[in-house]
Amino acid sequence: MTTLETLLTVGGICHFGILIASALVPGVLDWKGELSKLAPLCRHVVWTHGAFIVLVIIAFGALTLGNVGRLAAGTPLARWVCGFIAVFWLARVSLQFFLFDARPFLRTAWLKAGYHGLTVVFLYLGCVYGWAAVR
Repeated sequence: MTTLETLLTVGGICHFGILIASALVPGVLDWKGELSKLAPLCRHVVWTHGAFIVLVIIAFGALTLGNVGRLAAGTPLARWVCGFIAVFWLARVSLQFFLFDARPFLRTAWLKAGYHGLTVVFLYLGCVYGWAAVR
């Protein structure tokens, strides 16, 4: 296994780790209470978008783990797929740096560690998939 294949394998696994962390988000952010203030349609749109993001992350992880060698091979399709995944995660981490203010919710050491750990994972994914896209 090449170095890039190893890095992509770790990236594929990281996607499933993100899902585990994401399962905690509705509770930490009190979605039940906060979303109850919205009109039913708006509430359903938020939940629907969340579900589709989960499906995309599952697809990224499964696609990667099932096709590590192909993604590392550098074919045009592999580069486009890796480029898209890189842009997705770099956009996500950019929003975290420039838009989100999570400080009010980081009330425990575990939440702070998880938040900063996810930031590292998002950067890792953006860099590894970006490298696979342009190398």
